[in-house]
Amino acid sequence: MSQEFVIEAFPRDDQGRGASRRLRREERKIPAIIYGGKKDATPVAIWHNELKKALENEAFFSHVLTIELNGKKESVILKDLQRHPYKPILTHADFLRVDKDHEIHVNVPLHFINEETAPAIKLQGGVANHQINEVEVICLPQNLPEFIEVDMSSVDMDQVVHLSDLKLPEGVRVAALLQGEDHDLPVVAIHKPRGAKADEEAEEGEEGEEGGEEKE
Repeated sequence: MSQEFVIEAFPRDDQGRGASRRLRREERKIPAIIYGGKKDATPVAIWHNELKKALENEAFFSHVLTIELNGKKESVILKDLQRHPYKPILTHADFLRVDKDHEIHVNVPLHFINEETAPAIKLQGGVANHQINEVEVICLPQNLPEFIEVDMSSVDMDQVVHLSDLKLPEGVRVAALLQGEDHDLPVVAIHKPRGAKADEEAEEGEEGEEGGEEKE
């Protein structure tokens, strides 16, 4: 993990909808909660714009974050984020405490590399069909990857890449695969566009008819 995210938090005593609205309106902060581990849940407030800016970085969602509260630091991951239904405003955040000796479940983004230069796409006219763009992994906090790469250069036409085909860093497991083979979902595939495939089948059909006439 190459980046570090530090979030400043403040104690929050007042709770309830009214208190939350005042917090957002008057102090430009949003309510949040830190929970998990062997400690009680701790209600806090964090700067709205600081969190909103951090969320612009994809890596924020798949990193172990640091929260500073009353001069003390805690390692957490973002578990839930609530937004206003139609305004570009964050309304609440949930952070889960983590420690180096306990595994965590985190959704990690997939990065599809070499897609434009993949032979099945560049030379054969195929199109990549993405089924999922992130995957839930299980690992110790120190092994959490920022993302998982899917190299498209070796994917053939009509080949389907499944979860079990992903190349994972050491110490990282895909949560779905622990539930059995039925959960080995497709990730991406390369296929000819529907129109192009139909044209090819029509041409093959015409060639077959011509061949039949010649035999007669």
